[in-house]
Amino acid sequence: MEAKNTIVFPAETLDLVQKIMKRYPEGKHKSAILPILHLAQAEWKWCSPEVMDYVASLLSIAPIEVYEVASFYTMFHLEPVGEHVIEYCRTGPCCLMGGVEVYDHLKKRLGIQTGETTSDGKFTIKEVECLAACGWGPVFQIREKFYMQLTAEKVDQIIDELSK
Repeated sequence: MEAKNTIVFPAETLDLVQKIMKRYPEGKHKSAILPILHLAQAEWKWCSPEVMDYVASLLSIAPIEVYEVASFYTMFHLEPVGEHVIEYCRTGPCCLMGGVEVYDHLKKRLGIQTGETTSDGKFTIKEVECLAACGWGPVFQIREKFYMQLTAEKVDQIIDELSK
């Protein structure tokens, strides 16, 4: 019988999962989906079906309940991603401030389209609804860092710096 790769948090993370679940009353552990999905994504870089099934098993809920949450929020990656995930705002204010041109430049510079990853695995481009920086558009986010009032030149500087 072939051994199957299993997805299991390290003991330290499992302890944290238990602490998170204790924040919620018995029978309401489903409320811990978001923080546990964040931990899962930090551990495995994306939320594969196997990872989401594992989260569901920890919470004693149906896998579809985790899939619904993970697929609703753009912060969760449902496909493998590059080292740097560039999430760009596609909403009206950013577009009115030159976002379309800036994001077209970004795609051309990296040679990929939205939802794709560069062949070297460095960059993934992801479109998101709003990054709540409407007065400073166009904007994108990489992890916790925001890049605002973007121009083609600023995009080139950011890509050059992250490529080192």
